[in-house]
Amino acid sequence: MKRKAIFQAVSIAILAFAASAASAQSNVTIYGLIDANIGYTNNSDASKSSVFKVNSGGMNTSRLGFRGTEDLGGGLKTVWQLESGVILDTGAADGDIFGRQANVGLQGDFGRVVAGRSYSTSYDFILPFDPMGYAPQYSWATSAGTTGARKDGMLTGTSNMIKYQFDGDGFKVGATYGLGEVAGDTTASAKYSLAASMTSGPFSAVAVYDQVNGAPATNGNIDKAKTIHLAGSYQIDAAKLFLAYRNYKKTLASGATDLRSDLFWAGVNYQLTPEWILTGVYYYQDIKNLPAGTDADPRMAVVRARYALSKRTDLYIAGAYAKASNNKLVGVSRDDAGFGSSQNAATVGIQHRF
Repeated sequence: MKRKAIFQAVSIAILAFAASAASAQSNVTIYGLIDANIGYTNNSDASKSSVFKVNSGGMNTSRLGFRGTEDLGGGLKTVWQLESGVILDTGAADGDIFGRQANVGLQGDFGRVVAGRSYSTSYDFILPFDPMGYAPQYSWATSAGTTGARKDGMLTGTSNMIKYQFDGDGFKVGATYGLGEVAGDTTASAKYSLAASMTSGPFSAVAVYDQVNGAPATNGNIDKAKTIHLAGSYQIDAAKLFLAYRNYKKTLASGATDLRSDLFWAGVNYQLTPEWILTGVYYYQDIKNLPAGTDADPRMAVVRARYALSKRTDLYIAGAYAKASNNKLVGVSRDDAGFGSSQNAATVGIQHRF
């Protein structure tokens, strides 16, 4: 583990030096986001105790990245990106060294196509329609709040992928294909995402489909998780309203009952002053295909206030309350388990972007 950490640190240092040296010859940018907060959560362990913690990532996960372009002429250019997650409270790497982004490709009048690792088309297209912006504290847009293996979420980070996007005048389309790389079977472990969105004046809308296939089971079948997203937003003066829906269905290789759910969220971002943005969101997941009295049907209400100290630095305070039915477990965070049928949480933090 020590050897891996040293390798990661040295690799980042070398890339930073190379980026600065190359900046005179091509467009290379070093960028990042640093987000830390102090948070309170109840029902945080099996004894149902409360906890105060310093957390990394309240509004957004912390990261360090490198991206660049090279002009090839005729409107064509090379594009590339390397991005590493950072756990700010410990200084550790968050996953693999470039587990967030590691891709290269071309961009021109035809759009943009990259290969490697990146976020899926689903992730990219739904992000503008979550008032919380996929905040680790506290958004359920990428998954939901039931604790355990079942999250019924969208396709997010994708490896071994080819991704395409075209931005037009008021509309855009995109597609992702993550190769399963299973010998003799092109469908096993493969991932797919298709999306289209449009904007007309104050109104925006998006439609997204994705599918995640599992590895081959002993009977030769594979699990298949499919989601459909529909979302819209509308700007009314200082308020932006959001409404979104996700249908999730997972068919199992074993032939057991399908896993199904619907997730809804509605919210608002309100620009109170040039410095203050207020956010309120309600998430609700309707779990289906379970015997009566056994579904969790979790829901969560979130409020957040964000104050801009500058163009790059914000202070924020947020609070959330989550509740599940039938004594099932629920958590306010998509990453941390909850140990009760309800959970309260609050956080205050600072974020800087460079």
